[in-house]
Amino acid sequence: MASAISTTAKCSKCGETTEIATCPNINVKESPELKEKIKNGSLFLWTCPSCGQVNLYPYQTLYHDPDEKVMVWLTPDNMSFSEKALVESHIKAISGQIAADKSGELLRGYVLRRVREAGEMIEKVNIFDAGLDDVAIEMCKYITKMEMAEKEQDKEKAKAIMDAHFKFYKMDGPDNDITLTYPLNGQIQGLVIGFNVYEDCRGIIKRNPDVVPAPGFSIVDAEWLATKMR
Repeated sequence: MASAISTTAKCSKCGETTEIATCPNINVKESPELKEKIKNGSLFLWTCPSCGQVNLYPYQTLYHDPDEKVMVWLTPDNMSFSEKALVESHIKAISGQIAADKSGELLRGYVLRRVREAGEMIEKVNIFDAGLDDVAIEMCKYITKMEMAEKEQDKEKAKAIMDAHFKFYKMDGPDNDITLTYPLNGQIQGLVIGFNVYEDCRGIIKRNPDVVPAPGFSIVDAEWLATKMR
């Protein structure tokens, strides 16, 4: 079981403070039950003992799946100044060591990602757990949004689609169809794209080596991809 650390959290409803347990280092080979808690979001939820309110509390944690060679570091905005400084120094040091490693042996084959929200960590774990490439998934989301917006006659609706935060939800079915979700008009919408779209995106990435994350714990999201698609 991963080592838990106690911290204080304030209820969003009644304001009462409570000691809750956090897991700043998660190795899912040693604690496989924590993977499902990340995927369903329960790892970041706690119930106030005073009023029963369920609260979201994202905290700094490093997710490590040694079998899949994946590390995802959640560094939320609610970290203290000292915690941010410590994490930033670790990330900078690791990135520098990887970039300086001429042999290429340091963390060979690993995918290293950094996210700032619990929802982003959930999405990354779901993507990698499905055996997919998150860069290609970001490109799938980008292309899908563009196609949807171009077909939309209403300019306001087209803008709302382009501004919406698309997320990978799952891959299933005999043809490995990919389901994406996005908020629109206050409701979560879902759409299914064919696996051929993902394969096409993988081909684009292979032909464009600039669309590759920097060494170390890189942020790979819509904003990052936009800088590569210009």
